Amino acid sequence: MTSFFIGDVALDEYYTADRWPGRADKGMVKELPAEAGGSIANAAVVHAGLGGETQFLSLLNDSPLSQRLITDLKANGVGVDYMLIDPAIPESRNFIFLVDGEHVVLTVEMGEQPMWLDAAALDALRQPGFLYTTLYRARRLHARTDQGVVKQADLLADLRQHGRRVIFDLDVGGCTPQDMPYLTGAAVVIFNQVGFRAAFGHDEITIIGDWMQAHDIDWVVRTLAADGAEARNGDTILRVPGFPVDVVDVTGAGDTFGGTLTWCLSQGQAIEEALDFSVAAASRSVTIHGPRAGKAGPDDILRWRDDERRSRAR
Repeated sequence: MTSFFIGDVALDEYYTADRWPGRADKGMVKELPAEAGGSIANAAVVHAGLGGETQFLSLLNDSPLSQRLITDLKANGVGVDYMLIDPAIPESRNFIFLVDGEHVVLTVEMGEQPMWLDAAALDALRQPGFLYTTLYRARRLHARTDQGVVKQADLLADLRQHGRRVIFDLDVGGCTPQDMPYLTGAAVVIFNQVGFRAAFGHDEITIIGDWMQAHDIDWVVRTLAADGAEARNGDTILRVPGFPVDVVDVTGAGDTFGGTLTWCLSQGQAIEEALDFSVAAASRSVTIHGPRAGKAGPDDILRWRDDERRSRAR
């Protein structure tokens, strides 16, 4: 089965700073080499690196930079058969500032233009498999069918009826009651700690069972940075510890987790096994610089995980 990743791809321009300046303040930064990135594209590259059949879909302009980004995806084993082009939209770029072991990301606003899927893309998405995406992209999806235009949450429901299982990466933004038509029926909804608190106003995964049941969500996963991850399904709550590592660059760690989790589930792994493997992949990724440092084969991640555990056991 092919997993689809619908979201952003961008040129990540890196800078380091001793501190993040405050309001009306000034500061100095050092420029690092720019790299191809973008959250959902990073997850797609990780998925492909693990051996998963991968298609990435986004809306870009027709500039040399866009062609560079598409070429890079192809070089990483990611299919780009259904990419959408609009010459009028801005260049896709992120500005990433590395400060005190964390990162601040500023993204160029790309607009809210509808993303019209052609017949071939719709047919491919109407096959069994996973779809990894964001609310920002899901709100923009449109397609023409024999029954007329299907769009947004109704389009996701159509894909689910054809066996496409949706994984939402909500990152720091969380969700609101207005987003629930999109999230209803999701296979997995992934939050980080900031996004979970934004969505629920608290940090207790133990008290969201009614919310999950009301919206027919199979699993909610919350990543916990260095502390690992936890997940809930019905009354089952799983917790997987993290790895104490020397952090080089946290950019792409969440993307590594999401891309790896998607691959694990597509392989039929149980969720606890998938969480453990995904936490190891994300932990390994922060020890390496770059938004796609999480790209690795399954054996590489297993070897790293087992080495780390043996080292801690001594």
